[in-house]
Amino acid sequence: MNQLKKYLGIFWMVLGPVTIYFLIKMAAGEIRLKPDIDTKIQWGVFVIIFIPIALGMTLFGYYALQGEYEKDIES
Repeated sequence: MNQLKKYLGIFWMVLGPVTIYFLIKMAAGEIRLKPDIDTKIQWGVFVIIFIPIALGMTLFGYYALQGEYEKDIES
């Protein structure tokens, strides 16, 4: 199970930056198609809100890869 957590840690570390890339790429494409101020505000909010979430996924993956979630909690 601990090995699975480490593999999933790699997955989360890769998923964070990849999702940021595709979100910004999609936002740029949508803004290019419809350059209204409403579209710019909407996609700007999406990007600003999602970047910390994606960075959190990357940090979670880093800790999983380092084995931080292998420690047993004593009752």
